[in-house]
Order: sequence, then C-alpha cells, then structure tokens
Amino acid sequence: MPSVLVTGASRGIGRAIAVELADRGHRVIATARRPETLADLPVDQRLRLDVTDQESVDRAVRDAGDIDVLVSNAGETVRAPLESVPLAEVERLFQLNTLGALRVAQAVLPAMRERRAGRLVFVSSIQGRLVLPMIGAYGASKWALEALAETLAIEAGHFGVKVSVVQPGAVSSGGGERAKVFLSENDPYAPLYEALPALRGELITPEDVAAAVADTIERAAPALRVPVGAPAEKVLRARKEAPENEPFLAAKINW
Repeated sequence: MPSVLVTGASRGIGRAIAVELADRGHRVIATARRPETLADLPVDQRLRLDVTDQESVDRAVRDAGDIDVLVSNAGETVRAPLESVPLAEVERLFQLNTLGALRVAQAVLPAMRERRAGRLVFVSSIQGRLVLPMIGAYGASKWALEALAETLAIEAGHFGVKVSVVQPGAVSSGGGERAKVFLSENDPYAPLYEALPALRGELITPEDVAAAVADTIERAAPALRVPVGAPAEKVLRARKEAPENEPFLAAKINW
C-alpha cells in the first residue's frame, strides 16, 4: 500500500483521514504543527509540519522518506464581511490554505516526477466553486487552491502524477465553531451572519470526507474534482446550471 503524508492531522478532517487510511492498511505519515497532538493516532510516523514554514516542510518531507501520496488538508477559516475583514487575516488564510498547500506540493513533486508516479489530493470545499457571504476570504483561498490544483493536474499530470480536489460542503469538524469572527458592535452585517447557518446546508461528518479521500487515493483513475456527499453534489450541480449574470445564492438570502 502507498505511503501517504497527511497535513493538518491533529483534529477534524485531517485526523479522520489519517485514521481511515491507517485502517485500510496504508502507511500513514501524520503531520501537524504540534506533533504531540498526534500521539494517539494509529499511524506509522508522526511529524511536525507547519505548511507556512519552508524549513519545517523540507524537514518533514525528508524525514518521511518515500511519499506516494500527499493529502493536503491543513487549513482554517474566518467569519467576517469583506468590507471590514482584517487584511492580515486574509493574508493568513492564503498563507495557510493556498500557499501552504502549494509549498508542500512543491516539496514532494520532484521525487514523484522522477519516478513518474504519485498522487496529490487537496481538501478543498464547495466554496472552491461558489461563495458564501461572511466566509468570502476563506472561499477566495479555496478558489485559488483549485486553480493551482487544476494547473498541477496539467503540468504534473504529464509526468504521471494524478491530482484530485475533494469538495465537501459543511462538515461537523468544529472548524466553523473555532473560526475567528470579526463583527463590530451593532455591525450592519450581523443579520447576514445570523442567516449563515441556513445557507451552509446539511452537515456531513469528517469520516464522510475521510472515506471520500481514501476512495480517491485507491482509484486507478481518480476524478479531478470529487464532491463529497449528496448536499455538495446538489449545490455544485445547481451552481453549474445557474445563470452567470447574478450572484449565486443571492436570492436565497433573507436578511
């Protein structure tokens, strides 16, 4: 079975992915900024890896040995209107969700290219194809991630590296609850923030995402984009069929 390096494995989706892959017999290298959070995972290696730190990435990839598959999962979100979201927070999300994913991909790609085999699996979101108000900065980081992934599918695909983007909708991972919220007192966007849960839709579990990631890795010819769960499939299909002359979901917002 292939060796799989998973970023952001300390909790939520990343932890579920590490467990699922280990249960299926893969050699799993679980990584996180704080490796002590990985102590109870049933994996082969537990390494420190901060995707925003080049030295940390290089050391982890070196210590991991042969890597057949990268599951790029590390990421965070915030809640704020774009009018007032701190630009430092937007920059932080891009450093983590987008450039961090590319940084690790760059570290593992030379070896994959040389042996003309490998897999890159990026954990994105339905928000890599559509936007939700108050989560626009996160969505922008995922749109950018999907652009990078599709480009890699063309460039690295020439050398036998398969690229997939996994797209869950709302996940009961606790990420939304942990998200920083930037709203001022009597903020005019507060009613829109209160309407957000209805727009996010039905929750799926981290284990649902983990199973989709494992299935993608084990397919001989994986799809480029992999919606996870019926809610994601439904909304992405609706987005594809919607007219382009107005914002998608705008008519569904009551605030």
